[in-house]
Amino acid sequence: MKYAYYPGCSLQESAREFDVSVRAVMDALGVELIDIPDWTCCGASAAEPVSALMNYALPARNLALAEQELPGLDVLAPCSACYLNLLKVNREVVGTRNLHARVNEALGASGLNYRGTVGVRHILDVLINDIGLEAIKERIVNDLGEMRVSSYYGCQILRPYEVFDDPRHPVSMDNVLSALGAKPLPWDMGNKCCGASLMVTHPEVAMHSVAAILEGAEGSDAVATVCPLCQMNLEAYQHDSAAGGHHVPILYLTQLMGLAFGLEEPSVLLDKNMSMDGSMRAGIRSRAWRHEAPGEGDETLARET
Repeated sequence: MKYAYYPGCSLQESAREFDVSVRAVMDALGVELIDIPDWTCCGASAAEPVSALMNYALPARNLALAEQELPGLDVLAPCSACYLNLLKVNREVVGTRNLHARVNEALGASGLNYRGTVGVRHILDVLINDIGLEAIKERIVNDLGEMRVSSYYGCQILRPYEVFDDPRHPVSMDNVLSALGAKPLPWDMGNKCCGASLMVTHPEVAMHSVAAILEGAEGSDAVATVCPLCQMNLEAYQHDSAAGGHHVPILYLTQLMGLAFGLEEPSVLLDKNMSMDGSMRAGIRSRAWRHEAPGEGDETLARET
């Protein structure tokens, strides 16, 4: 099983733990990721206000490179914003004659042309529909011991294009977590916006969103996410938000998968997560979560905290 891999900018800088854990987990599952040669920024959320054409041409360039250099492979984009930007090229450009021609005219300056033959996939889609839950279960070395996890999907992988999950009631991440031995908690904040880049332009709005999500996750041992911007907002700003004392570790799904697969903490860059604390690390190592409170587990927590 092979994919053309588009890490995107965030996974090379502020979200390196996501990139490293994705690569480690896919390798453990026997999946080959081949980086798209000479990939560049997809434009994220910054290109659209500047130029409508740039908004499409930047992600289309990466798809054209994949189509030319890695023919026949779907593109795997772990970052939610990258996934959405790449996907919208296929949904809004391909098949729209005038727009497609304008985009290819722009790509022609670097000798590229996009025909529209590349599938764009999110990691949840690949895990559920290509790899499958049984294959994930077979790779488990030490399951998550009924760790209570709130699955946070965010906005961009579910809307506006309904591809592999129901945007109103998503379950794909819950299903993966259950396969890992975790206990997904029911809540109604998994598809709510975290404020995204409003944290820069209108922080009071984003802080309100972060607080509501963290309050909704009360009782969780961790929140699992698959979006670098969501992870940053929920982790870096939780102490500044109106959530007050609602502290909860924010981990990438692939970090949790790596731990269940028996990978060492450095292999998934767990030390990069700012919201990790001693009790969380002790729980990961002993699988004795605080809500279970067994006597022996309490002693382990006391020693390691």
